[in-house]
This record gives sequence, structure tokens and C-alpha cells, in this order.
Amino acid sequence: MSGPQSIDTFAVLNQDHERHMRVTSSFDPTAPRRTRVERFSAVSEMEFPQTAFDASAVLQVQAEVLAQNSFAAAASAFVRELATRMGAAKVYLGHVEKGGVVIAAISTEPDFVKHAEACRIAAAAMQESIEQGASLGFPAVTGSRPRITLAHAEMARRHAASVLTVPLVLSQRVFGAVSLEFHGAALPGAPWVASLEHMAGLITPVLELKHELDRPWHQRLVRTTREFRLRVAGPNHLGLKFGLISGALALSALCFWPVAYRVSAPARLEGSIQRVLVAPADGFLREALVKPGDLVVAGQVLATLADHELELERRKWSSEIAQYENSYRTALAKGERTQFVVNAGKADSARAQLALVEQQIGRTQIRAPFEGIIIKGDLSQRLGAPVQRGDVLLTLSPANNYRVIVDVDERDINDVKVGRPGALALSALPDAIVAFTVARVTPVATAKDGQNVYEIEGRIDDNLAALRPGLQGVAKIDAGERSTAWVWTHRFVDWARLQFWWLAR
Repeated sequence: MSGPQSIDTFAVLNQDHERHMRVTSSFDPTAPRRTRVERFSAVSEMEFPQTAFDASAVLQVQAEVLAQNSFAAAASAFVRELATRMGAAKVYLGHVEKGGVVIAAISTEPDFVKHAEACRIAAAAMQESIEQGASLGFPAVTGSRPRITLAHAEMARRHAASVLTVPLVLSQRVFGAVSLEFHGAALPGAPWVASLEHMAGLITPVLELKHELDRPWHQRLVRTTREFRLRVAGPNHLGLKFGLISGALALSALCFWPVAYRVSAPARLEGSIQRVLVAPADGFLREALVKPGDLVVAGQVLATLADHELELERRKWSSEIAQYENSYRTALAKGERTQFVVNAGKADSARAQLALVEQQIGRTQIRAPFEGIIIKGDLSQRLGAPVQRGDVLLTLSPANNYRVIVDVDERDINDVKVGRPGALALSALPDAIVAFTVARVTPVATAKDGQNVYEIEGRIDDNLAALRPGLQGVAKIDAGERSTAWVWTHRFVDWARLQFWWLAR
């Protein structure tokens, strides 16, 4: 507070004290008894200092209110400043809440519960001022229009003081009011009332902002909605009304405008044919020549198995064939027909066993049945490991012939038909959209990630060189045209129908 302002304040307080002493002496118990109205008339004749708020005082009060962290603290700071600067004995501040006035702060009484009756009377006086839309005083301010001041008279009678109430107005909307009590002094003159109204007009936006920030978010939403509804229903704001009507018509047209509806689902890329290469016999893995991702040609050796035992078998049967051939030649030379037939039969059997062994030796080399790409089977870490007949070693797929597998949720399966076009966006190639056509709908659902899905097989219309089996992405299948409202709400509507049927059974 600046120096001159402090001097003015102390001067006001000293003058108030002198008037209080004069008024107190005027109430002589031995004097003839006068009515309360007469006593107030005597008080109103007292001279009140004609001091108004200057700009620095207004800024100081506003800064004090802004410095508070809550509406209650800001209201308390405001009433204390008013009481000090205007020399009032007590200042009440109330705000409008649900059609009534609620006392928010008292300059000298932080405990409202102990002064519930005083708060009720002050709230009634504030309500009286708010309903008439003007500052009210009892006794009336000099030069003011006649007003209804029943509640003010009651408040003045109970507290033996002069009462002044100024409404707090914000943008043609009443936020609340302040009531001031002056003990032993007349009401301030017109300059004081005008300065107080000016002060209230500058402080009210700050108080309203603090009050709104203290409200819960749902109350702020309700109030904003109510204010917007009043603006729309009022006689003004023609531009806003025209904009809302135009927006509503545009939204209605948009809701019923037909748009392309597409079913979205996760998808993956697979080879149109997948050939599994297995171990032809029991043995040991000797050599691995390819890894997943390698391109191979038809007939290329991919892996080999150890063939030591088979080589021994081949030598054994080769030796027996030579022995049986010599035996049946000797029998033929001697004319021993029986021995000739027996040895010739044994030789034929040995040749069959030798052919089987040679075939098994040839199968120890795992060869590519067609040109393609290795998509599964890293054998480089299994060299020397035993394998059994039928163990899967490698998986081969064509390099330029793929299919799309789409896992469609059971809720969308009825919208997917064979022959419908679709588009696939892969995670590895987000810019390259792959077109495909639905070729087959699997009639049986499978559980995957907690959902029932149907596998949809799609035929790719144009293979790209960058495609690889195993790539994953998102597929969208054309399901015809639907209204925009149906596209936005069909999930919820279907869920609601199912829940209703479940509860209604």
C-alpha cells in the first residue's frame, strides 16, 4: 500500500472514530426515547468523507485477490480490503448459487456456522439488491431513487448499523453482491458508492474465474451447456443459430450419405504353395547349404545327411552280387541246373537290395523340388545332430506366387463374400498397397488371441518383387456401400441387441 493511500485510510478511520463517539453520545439513555428510524435519520445527517478509490487502490485490491489460490481465499481478501479501505465495520460477500445467494466470506468472522442468522439476513439483503438490479442502502443514499429495502432495514435493525449492498455484475449476469455495515456513521455518499461499483466491476471477473476453477469439471460442463442453451434459445445470436441449423442439416445429410464400407482385419502373406522337406531316413545331418530367405532353383542341393552306413550297405550288396554271379556261372559250366537257378535268384535279390540302398544314398541329398525361397528351417545350428525319418528340415515356397491370409472377426464374416476386392498394406511396405481378390472363405472358425476368427484366402492380382512370405499387415475387404451412420454405430447397435436379448430371456 502506498504512503498517501495509507494516510487517507488512517484519516478515514480517525474520522469514523470521531463520528462513532458523536453518535454514541447521541444515544443518551436519559433522553426521550426515539424510534429506530429517527436514530438512522440522525446518523444519515453525519458527514461522511467524500473519498473515492483511485486507480492505484483498485490495482492493489485486484493484485491481492489474484494472488490467492482459491475462491474462498480470494473472497476473504476482497472483503478485508473493502473493510479496511472503506472503514466498514463488517463486509459480507455472497454469490448466486441455484437461484439463491450463498455467503462466501465475512471480513471479521471466518466461522460462518456461529453466525448463521447473520449470514441469512445478509443473504436476504443481497437477494433484495440483486432482484432490483441496483445498489441499495439503509438509510437510503443521498440522491438515490426510492427502493424496497425491507431486508436491509431488518439487517440494520439487528446490527444497529447502516447497510449498503452493491451487486456484482459480469456481462449482464449477476455473480453475487457485497454488503457493508457502518457502525456509528451515515452511508457513504454518491462518490463512494460509484467508486465501490467501479471496484466491484473490475474485481468481479477475477472472483468469477476463481469460483469457476474451484468447481468440479462436471459442474463447469453443466453450466457451460446451460449458458449455451440460453444463448441459442434467446432472441439474439442469429448467426450462431443459423450456423447450428446448417451444421445439423449437414450432419444429417452426412449420416445418411452412402459410403464404401470395408472390413478391416490383420493379414499375412504366404506362398501359394508350401512344400515341406523332411528327412528321408534315420541318420545324421552332415551339411546345410541354405538358410531361410535364400532363393533356390529346382534341383539345387539344400542339405545332405551322413551316408556312411549306406555306403557300407552298398559295398556289402555289391560284393554279394559278384559272389552269386560267380556261383551261378560255375553251376552253369558244370551243368548243375539247380545250383544255377538258386544262385541266379540270390543275385537278383542282391541287385534289388543294392538298388534300394543306392536310392537311399541319393535321397541323403535334400534337393529343391521347384524354384522358390526358403521360408523356414535354419539347419546351420544342427550340424551333426541325429534326425529321424519324417522330421521336418526345410519349408520351401514359390518366390513369385503368394496368397493373402486374412483373419476376419466373426462379427464381420457375413459381410465378406468370395470375389470381393481387397487391399493389403504391409508393415514392411506401407507405401505399396497390394490388391487382391477374395478366393476362399474358410467355413470353420479358429480361436486366436481370445477371439473367433475366420481365415479368408485372397489371390494377389499383381505380385511385387519386394514381397516375401511371412510379411504381416492390415487388409481391407470391400463389403459394399452403407450409410455413414450405420458405419459409425453398427458395432454398438449389434452389441446392444445381443445384450438386450441376453437380459430379456
